[in-house]
Amino acid sequence: MQSLRKKRAMRWLAVMLAASTGCSGVRKFNFSDSWESAPSYHASVATQIEYPNVRSNLIPQVADIPAPHALENPSELPARELDLNEAIRIAISQSDILRSIGGSVVQNAAGTQTNYDPARTETNPLGGVEAALSAFDVQATGAMFWQKNNRPNNTSFLIFQPQALEQTTGNFSYELAKKTATGASFALRHSMLYDNNNSPARLFASDYNGFFEGEYRQPLLRGGGVEFNRIAGPNSGIGQYNGVLIARINTDISLADFEQGIITFTNDVETAYWELFFAYHNLESQVAGRNSSLLTWQRIKELQKVGARGGDAAAEAQARSQYYLFDVQVKDSLTGPNGLYAAEQKLRYLMGLPATDGQLLKPISDPMEGEVVVDWQTSLNDALTKRVEIRRQKWNIKRRELEMIAAKLNRRPTLDFLGKYRYRGLGDQLIGHYDPNNSFNSVYQNIFEGDYQEWQAGVELGYPVGLRQASAAVANARWNLAREQSLLEEQELKISHDLSSSLRQIQRSYELMKSNYNRQESDRDQVAALQARYESGLDNINFLLQAQQQLATSQSAYFRSLVDYQLALRDFHRERGSLLNYNQIGLSEGAWPAGAYQDAVERGRFLTPRNNPEAVEVPSPVSGGGFNPTQVGAVGILPAPATPEAIVTP
Repeated sequence: MQSLRKKRAMRWLAVMLAASTGCSGVRKFNFSDSWESAPSYHASVATQIEYPNVRSNLIPQVADIPAPHALENPSELPARELDLNEAIRIAISQSDILRSIGGSVVQNAAGTQTNYDPARTETNPLGGVEAALSAFDVQATGAMFWQKNNRPNNTSFLIFQPQALEQTTGNFSYELAKKTATGASFALRHSMLYDNNNSPARLFASDYNGFFEGEYRQPLLRGGGVEFNRIAGPNSGIGQYNGVLIARINTDISLADFEQGIITFTNDVETAYWELFFAYHNLESQVAGRNSSLLTWQRIKELQKVGARGGDAAAEAQARSQYYLFDVQVKDSLTGPNGLYAAEQKLRYLMGLPATDGQLLKPISDPMEGEVVVDWQTSLNDALTKRVEIRRQKWNIKRRELEMIAAKLNRRPTLDFLGKYRYRGLGDQLIGHYDPNNSFNSVYQNIFEGDYQEWQAGVELGYPVGLRQASAAVANARWNLAREQSLLEEQELKISHDLSSSLRQIQRSYELMKSNYNRQESDRDQVAALQARYESGLDNINFLLQAQQQLATSQSAYFRSLVDYQLALRDFHRERGSLLNYNQIGLSEGAWPAGAYQDAVERGRFLTPRNNPEAVEVPSPVSGGGFNPTQVGAVGILPAPATPEAIVTP
């Protein structure tokens, strides 16, 4: 009764304390003047701009370079003669970064293509080929724990169970597990449990209890089969496709992107080369016009001094204006945005050379001046089969086809066969001498005698009723495939139009080149004739000055059309898909490390070629075999018949 009163009193005391605490107000923290004026860590330190601690050295191309050229006479600078093939070779060999004239490598470095991109895709730890193969590697796991227990027992029968349990345990486990290409999984396990406690009913004060176990699990429906596991990978979820085939296709797409980057890079180098070629000849045309106008101006000034006919002030002013007009054009052709020095620096950048090095690059390749005739049907076939964009898109289609196959195989219940077999043992010691009269002398003796064996076999079924998510994945894969096929058709249509336009530009630029050449010759004859008439006093200075201006313009227009003809030929090869061959560029895998060659030799000893490889038929192969993008002409690639999985019926 007294204890009950004490409990009631304690309860009332707790209620009163809770009520008094709940009724008390919250104290406000008042900032003092010194606190408000104190500097904040977040305002002065946490957000300050810092410089990264990265060890780097300036490359020779940017360190200690001379000042850029401005108005220096190009003829007085040492020239470095350069043909087109050498320019492309230097540019490719010195370019880990695939540069572009209008690139944004400084502002957007993450979006810049490099030579490392295919290797980065291949070695991607999440989606690369090795990452996909790692799902089939042997997985080894192990654990070892020790534990001390000391807990009281709520019992009054102290004969069979002590009042307090005093126990020391140890647990060791080790497992080797492996997935196979069929989706099956194998596992070998070894477990050992040590127990030492004060229970009086035990045979041994301490014992070891362990087992060896083997497990085999084979998916019979969802997740089973070589085809599914090569596409989606083992243990992949619905809509997840990370198998070896998908990873390999991702690598092939990355190689196509790299090839496209090389084509674009070569295209830019050739553009810069021929633009520099035009800049030289355009400058020569303007200099020739300036020199001609200077001679005319000087002649008029001499006539003006002696008061002869044709030396009036108006004629002198017109000749002087003509001279300074040419002088402005010369300076703009030399240092303007499209001038000689700017064009030379663009080519230098693409070649990976310093901005200036005391020399001036000078193109020496002879441009094509003859008419080029192409086979339209062959070129069209090449464009629709060899273009890297077409091959890349076909890889996308193949990936979508495989994804749809995997999605259909995933639209099934989970039904796994499971089998286990176990050898179990008990022993007073872990490892001891063999005692034929006592099988429990050591746990390993008891296990290996095989008196205690266990097994389990059966099936596991999992079925999401309706298979709604899996059906959505199939529909999504079907629409993805339809999209990629439509994109391929649109690309083929666009390529045919672009190839047609490029061929038209070849014919156009060739005809313009011929016309501008004839125009140049006509203007040259006109200047000579008007020069004679002016010196004879038959014409005034206006006709001669106008003819000189026309001659400079026609000379520049001829070289512009000549360069446009070269670029039109280049554009045609780019649209055809033969630009690499046009510039004698080949793509191949780089050298391997020395150890890789040794491994290849050692492993190759266990491989022998098949005597009848034609007898092996691969159903629905992923790849059509090796392909050389530098081949010329049609390669005989014919459209392959569509597999049933590839037929899209939205």
